[in-house]
Amino acid sequence: MSGSESLSASEVRRLVKSRDLEHVVVLGANGTMGYGSAALFTQAVPEVTFLARSRAKAEEGLSAAIKQVRSPTVASRAQVGDYEHDLEAAVARADLVFEALTEDFAIKKDIFDRVEAARRDDGIVATVTSGLSINALCAGRSDSFRRNFLGLHFFNPPNVIVGTELVAGRDTDPAVVDFVEAFSRARLGREMIRTADTPAFAGNRVGFKVLNEAAQLAEQIGPVLVDRVVGPYTGRAMTPLATIDLVGWDIHRAIVDNVYENTDDEAHETLRLPPYMAKLMERGVLGNKSGGGFFKKEGKLRLVLDPVSGDYKPESEAKLPDLSYIDDVAALYSQGRYREGLDAFLEAEGEEAALGRKVVAGYLSYAFHRVGEVTETIGGIDRIMGTGFNWAPPSVLVDVMGPAAAVGLIEEAGLPVPAALVTAARTGEPQRFFHHPTINIGRFFVAG
Repeated sequence: MSGSESLSASEVRRLVKSRDLEHVVVLGANGTMGYGSAALFTQAVPEVTFLARSRAKAEEGLSAAIKQVRSPTVASRAQVGDYEHDLEAAVARADLVFEALTEDFAIKKDIFDRVEAARRDDGIVATVTSGLSINALCAGRSDSFRRNFLGLHFFNPPNVIVGTELVAGRDTDPAVVDFVEAFSRARLGREMIRTADTPAFAGNRVGFKVLNEAAQLAEQIGPVLVDRVVGPYTGRAMTPLATIDLVGWDIHRAIVDNVYENTDDEAHETLRLPPYMAKLMERGVLGNKSGGGFFKKEGKLRLVLDPVSGDYKPESEAKLPDLSYIDDVAALYSQGRYREGLDAFLEAEGEEAALGRKVVAGYLSYAFHRVGEVTETIGGIDRIMGTGFNWAPPSVLVDVMGPAAAVGLIEEAGLPVPAALVTAARTGEPQRFFHHPTINIGRFFVAG
């Protein structure tokens, strides 16, 4: 794995020309990730086969793909089919099989049984899993399958979000990994981050820790206040609970359960799914896909969930404390005064400001402590959080507030301080942690 781009521009050009990739088969092409990924592939290869449980479902996926990217290229390069009649023949011709089925190990195993029997010996097989083990998914399979199998984790919608995790298994051929990175960068326009085969990889490991912590807080102070206190001014494009509603409570649960059950790190309890969410999911609450989650609409009225009772009330009835400090921070950001804005946040009085600082401190502490576990350097975590989640990369926040302030923030929250930040605060080295040739950090400091 690599925390930064492992291939130079010249290597990318050479590798893209080193082998043909002209036919992609997408499994699960009727789902949002499936048809979004298939649409992306049609912009880069001459033939993409959309496969689903039925031809009708595959047709629905193709229609959704055309609508999503609004390009005539999608239809001209696509064909559709179903698993029963078309999988073996399509996979036998495929240069790349891209699996985008539901996040269920048994379902993926069954489809890979059929893929393994039908694929060419040099056919690449990629899974878009958001955190299941790559090694476990290909365990017991042929040498050829394991050498050509890897994780290629797009974020939704892939035609908009360029951050992509590339996850090799222990037996994946390094040449295959290099080629997939080169192809994805040059032909798909991806920002590629190599991660270790650990639960939830890098982006979801760090991001869903914060999201789940927000869900836990919702039971204590209510969803409206959580999404204000941990809102855009803390460095995120979308508020945390609205993000969970968009992603889907079932997806959120699959990710945090996977991390909680398979890791035991210093922030373990922040990844325990709140019991109220499990109870409400039994009643069919899944977020936007079910018509509502933490928030829902009834006509023009926006309703908010009471996690304790499970009832909904008009958002306008939520009584909020004085949060004027947020407006002060946002006003400074709007003037490009990012350091002063963060200083205003760090110095704000009141329980709510302290709660917001604790969540941000947890984000910084957790991200820096994952270096060496999920990516080789903080740069990999920075890039996936910035280009996958559209959150301020942890290093950006540290650089802007200063390492000493970051150490103080984390200490105030009673959390473990990463050694890299202690060293930077003491020695002044490195002078900055965040390095990227094209990302303008101003995009992460939004007024709101």
